[in-house]
Amino acid sequence: MKHNHNHDNAPSSGPQLVPVRFEFTHPTATTVCIAGTFNHWQPEAKTLHPIGSGHWLKETALTPGTYEYCLVVDGQWMPDPLATETVPNPYGGRNSVLKVASSPEAAHLANAENLPLKNANKPKTQRV
Repeated sequence: MKHNHNHDNAPSSGPQLVPVRFEFTHPTATTVCIAGTFNHWQPEAKTLHPIGSGHWLKETALTPGTYEYCLVVDGQWMPDPLATETVPNPYGGRNSVLKVASSPEAAHLANAENLPLKNANKPKTQRV
């Protein structure tokens, strides 16, 4: 009888997946997909789901890293209007940039780098 020496349920050493949420609002869209470096630019691989009143949502998980992507709205490619960063693409348009941090704490710190400085003497309150 063979024994499995990995019976301590230790997490695998593979890349950690981080939850990512894409949201989009368009009052007349009938299909919304995401195409990017995380899915080999195949829009049909990540379709957003309508949640009512022109709002669309997709939750997925990605490994930490920096990705480029576009929304594909009724067949038209466009950058994500909610993205904080874009880069030029080879087709004369722009790609949105998504930076996936290795942990929620790292994501919070990365987002804080882009915030304007406030009066440093005021007590700090945590925003959720």
